[in-house]
Amino acid sequence: MGNLKDRFGRILRYVRISVTDRCNYRCRYCMPAEGVNLLPHESVLSYEDIFFLTDVLQELGVEKIRFTGGEPLVRPHFPEFLSSFAKSFPDLRLALTTNGSLLEKYSDILVNSGINSINVSLDTLSAEKFAFITRLGKLEEVINGLGALSGSKNLNIRLNTVLIRGFNEEEVGDIINFAGSRGIIPRFIEFMPVDDDLWSRDAFISASSIFEFLPEKGNWQTVSFKEDNNPGPAKYYRNITSGQVVGIIAAISDHFCQNCNRLRITSTGEMRPCLLNDIGVGLLEYIREKNRQKVKEGIFQAVEMKPCGWEISNSHKDNMSRIGG
Repeated sequence: MGNLKDRFGRILRYVRISVTDRCNYRCRYCMPAEGVNLLPHESVLSYEDIFFLTDVLQELGVEKIRFTGGEPLVRPHFPEFLSSFAKSFPDLRLALTTNGSLLEKYSDILVNSGINSINVSLDTLSAEKFAFITRLGKLEEVINGLGALSGSKNLNIRLNTVLIRGFNEEEVGDIINFAGSRGIIPRFIEFMPVDDDLWSRDAFISASSIFEFLPEKGNWQTVSFKEDNNPGPAKYYRNITSGQVVGIIAAISDHFCQNCNRLRITSTGEMRPCLLNDIGVGLLEYIREKNRQKVKEGIFQAVEMKPCGWEISNSHKDNMSRIGG
């Protein structure tokens, strides 16, 4: 088994795969309300494509796969695919990122699918604000979905909240209490400039400011909290009184590029070495030809293109739904 090492000595063991560009929401910081050009099905990675690609990635030392979208659970038969995938790759850590709207519907199969963790996006506990930020979503569906999963001992559930000034910063305490009552760890994320047309600097809240919104500010201590051998960018804090753990992801103000261990595969089979950069290497043709050597060469090319940090990356125009976050 090899290692994917970039020019800066970073070992890349974690790959995020977007399984669809489609989503049943139109979140305001992710997608425009309309005019989204959806990809034709033949341009999107098939499940067979994903199996083949993952086999190559595992051979190259990848240890963790996270499935993203769009919304992964809107893709037909995706929960069944997850179960089959987990059985085929028992040595990989498997994770899913979802908006939570379909968790209740698929809770039974997800709990027994063999995946290790699920990240659920939830930016507000207000039904009115939830409908506003998602444009199409119903808060009750996400609440019910979390309830259906929260008792599972097989899954680590994380709640991801993007903090946006003037929208939800006053809800930090409520979200912490909501998550804690369900045995879930909440993580607060800086608003990222993924799409220049959808991002506003005035809405940005830095990680240091996020920390100031934590209730009982003097009771939080930094903790070493590693969920697996491929930890993400969150810094974790534990309340010395309640024991509640929260994560803060400083994607912009204190970015984690120097320790970035990930690559991304878009739903069209393009490998992106950095979220905040348009550069990538198309792999779909070689994946469908089952040309193992050419796929490896494309992966190595993408690894070689991985920048030192996001500040030298070009801003891009792709929506998060296509890149996979």
